[in-house]
Amino acid sequence: MQMRKILSFLTEAITAGLAFAFVLLLLFKPDTFQRPTVEFVEAPASESQRIEIQGTVSYADAVENAAPAVVNIYTRTVVTQRHPSMEDDSLLRRFFGDAVPAPQQRLENSLGSGVIVNTDGYLLTNNHVIQNADEIEVLLNDGRFAGATIVGTDPETDLAVLKIELANLPSITFGHPQNLRVGDVVLAIGNPFGVGQTVTSGIVSATGRSHLGLSTFENFIQTDAAINPGNSGGALINTRGHLVGINTAIFSRSGGSQGIGFAIPSDLVKGVMKQIIEYGRTLRGWLGIEVQDLSPALTESFDLSDSQGAIIAGVHNGSPAFIAGLQPGDVITHVNQQSASNARALMNIIASNPPGTTLNISIVRNGTTQHLDVMIGERPTPNLPAH
Repeated sequence: MQMRKILSFLTEAITAGLAFAFVLLLLFKPDTFQRPTVEFVEAPASESQRIEIQGTVSYADAVENAAPAVVNIYTRTVVTQRHPSMEDDSLLRRFFGDAVPAPQQRLENSLGSGVIVNTDGYLLTNNHVIQNADEIEVLLNDGRFAGATIVGTDPETDLAVLKIELANLPSITFGHPQNLRVGDVVLAIGNPFGVGQTVTSGIVSATGRSHLGLSTFENFIQTDAAINPGNSGGALINTRGHLVGINTAIFSRSGGSQGIGFAIPSDLVKGVMKQIIEYGRTLRGWLGIEVQDLSPALTESFDLSDSQGAIIAGVHNGSPAFIAGLQPGDVITHVNQQSASNARALMNIIASNPPGTTLNISIVRNGTTQHLDVMIGERPTPNLPAH
């Protein structure tokens, strides 16, 4: 009886032990039966957002500052189209009499861009945008339209000043293009192809570009920001939204942007605009000479040490140069101790001084360096061909 109790107790104990072991096996499986897990380090949400914002390069603030002052310009020009001249042919008049067809007129539309420079309503654009226009209309970024009048033009820099009469006008802040470096980011704002205001970005590809044949006085900022037809007269701004240039031309064989665009520096623009508003025209110094660059052959024939300077090819009678005694064959090397490296540099130096200024000009004549004081006059307005 006692033995039976002992066996029954052992059976129950073994059963309980096996049950407990089974439960432990279910709860604590060997590693070979565990599911794989993926572990990674995740930054806090707030920090992740902060890094994402800091890492994103945006020029939205610059555009927001400048874009309201950039406008679309629409021009209309009445073009008179004449028939072949019958009235000048006596034989035709004999057969047709005086029934000569009247000239026909058609309307040409063109577009461009401009920049409002102050709250008085003055705005800048390219001369070729409004040249020969019979009607000029300006569309502001806020949707307002206004007719514009021409205050003055300067074909030699391809600039024009217009005026509109509207209240509460935005205006752009002028930057300092002389501080631009090759590689600086710039933005072009304008109205390409008439699609509406558009912003493109790029870098400054070069500064001081000249000898392009685009205008008489050239000192362009070159950029690879996309500039297309319709962008002419628009703004080139830096990353702070300050105006550093007026977009004026593209170099293209297809008519579209190929990454070579040119803008007139805003410091040059500011000087031209100020003179047009104050005097109705630009006032540039004039010496009254025709000059050309020194070629290696000329440098050798004149027994000069280098080819720095410009040789006088002609002197206008009665001009400041004529009165001062300058002669054909003289080589001008310096103006007010500033080097005149070539003919264009010399012309820019003289033109940058107002009429009535006395300049000290260094010349080489017959192998001897001389210095002459010349009071310059006002540069005559040239008759430039239409663009």
